[in-house]
Amino acid sequence: MECTVQWMGSDGMAFVATTGSGHTLAMDGAPAARSGDPGGHNRAPRPMETVLAGAGGCTAYDVVFILKKGRQDVRGCSVKLEAERAATDPKVFTRIHLHFTVSGKGLQPDAVERAVQLSEEKYCSATAMLAATAAITHSVDIVEV
Repeated sequence: MECTVQWMGSDGMAFVATTGSGHTLAMDGAPAARSGDPGGHNRAPRPMETVLAGAGGCTAYDVVFILKKGRQDVRGCSVKLEAERAATDPKVFTRIHLHFTVSGKGLQPDAVERAVQLSEEKYCSATAMLAATAAITHSVDIVEV
């Protein structure tokens, strides 16, 4: 796996990542907190927001895959991630809560909970890395469609 990240120039803190699969992802910093500090223009997600989004995508992928493999009639899955970061550098994530909303027809609650647990404990490499510094918790809502 590879990725190239390129700074977009001297007017701010915008970067573009090009992934090994040929996709691009824009990132930008927050506007400068103090005059003279480097800052972005708020035109794209922050780099750490993309880390959080990647973790959400990784675990949602697992949950849907596990449910489909278990022949559950899953129709939708969303994950809302809420995170806290350390106050000092490096400002790593210290707490992440994942709230899953899984919809489907006749979903078995124990199968959904097991899919979330398997993702957290065994399959999701993104949350496994983040767990080195962050306490990770989850909750689940199941919606019948």
